[in-house]
Amino acid sequence: MKIILLGMNHQSAPVEVRELLAVEDPGPLLRKLVDSEDIEEAAIFSTCNRVEVLVLTRAPESARHRLGVFFNRDLVRQDHRVEFDFEEVTYEYHDSEAVSHVLRVASSLDSMVVGEPQILGQTKEAYRAAVESGSCGPILGRLFQHAFATAKRVKTETRIAERPVSVARVAVDLAKQIFERFDEKRALLIGAGEMGETALRTLRKHGLESIRIANRTPERAAALAAQFGATAHGLDELETLLAEADVVITSIGGDDPILTLDLAKRAMRDRRKRPLFVIDIGVPRNADPAIDAIDNLYRYDLDDLGAVANENAEHRAHEAERGMAIVVEEQQRFDGWFAALRAVPTIRHLRERAEAIRLRELEKTLGRIALAEDQQAAVDALTKAIVNKILHAPVSRLKREAEREEGMAYLQTARVLFELDDELDRE
Repeated sequence: MKIILLGMNHQSAPVEVRELLAVEDPGPLLRKLVDSEDIEEAAIFSTCNRVEVLVLTRAPESARHRLGVFFNRDLVRQDHRVEFDFEEVTYEYHDSEAVSHVLRVASSLDSMVVGEPQILGQTKEAYRAAVESGSCGPILGRLFQHAFATAKRVKTETRIAERPVSVARVAVDLAKQIFERFDEKRALLIGAGEMGETALRTLRKHGLESIRIANRTPERAAALAAQFGATAHGLDELETLLAEADVVITSIGGDDPILTLDLAKRAMRDRRKRPLFVIDIGVPRNADPAIDAIDNLYRYDLDDLGAVANENAEHRAHEAERGMAIVVEEQQRFDGWFAALRAVPTIRHLRERAEAIRLRELEKTLGRIALAEDQQAAVDALTKAIVNKILHAPVSRLKREAEREEGMAYLQTARVLFELDDELDRE
């Protein structure tokens, strides 16, 4: 069995390529993967900064080919016009490297902003979707549970989450660099999801009082606005709202930009040269990059936020190193468990062979002597105990050795010594 992970993230691809991948409902995609003969288990990570497919397979070469086709045919938008080299913007990990990557992602050590707390919840959501679709079996299920435990250790044993941050909070930090004070500024939040809510909390914390929320679903905007003393609006009011805002944070779903060049031009005409700062944390991007050509309008997307996050990375570098040490330890622990699975067929076959011999010899003996029912039961229990004691040492050794790279030699030797590959018992 092999574990393979194929993915694309903020480190491997720019936002204009990442936004081409859309996973709205992972269920049908996961079922399509495991319905193939070469993939036994599968899960999909999909966040604003990464899309990754994790699979368990007994046919690694054909599974790798299927994953490549799956990415290009089922995940990448077919109407895209962006030219890119698939191999250059993706990465592929096998076995231990794949396990290490999953543990790093869950522990927020591979995030654009190291220590970002939302990523663990997103990992749990990926696990839940895989379980509900029936694509997550015992192996990947064990890996996810191990990842959750690793993330908990990193959080409790390091100070990486002492001052939690997120992409949304980096966006607000960028706005703070632009505006000395927030108390006289007006903010517009487009979208009412988790990222936007985090940004809203941070804006309010730093003194910004005038906040408006625009969303496709007015009820959701109203519910969020009620929590923060903001006002709720529909997307049909965007032109007016843009004309009156100083900073815009947008994070709303959809394939096409909601802040188009024409809309931005109309809004800027009413602003009378007052600058407008747009922070786009949507994937796909919510603001058309063409608006960069408009005077006094300044747009930042996720890649720009990543540059800001990199500037702050040194502050968390030491704690990240401690977190990586935990990841290495937990990865080795999982690798040992995964490797030990190689011994399962041999051990099961050995026990079955021993039990077949025991039953055959027991039947011969009981056929030659007359014993009462309780005496027969006693002899049966005695022979079981003898077999178990004889097998205990070799079975334990096989389990231990299977965790080592050279363990296959022990498994093969056991199969030869006990003639486990022979169809007939020569005795």
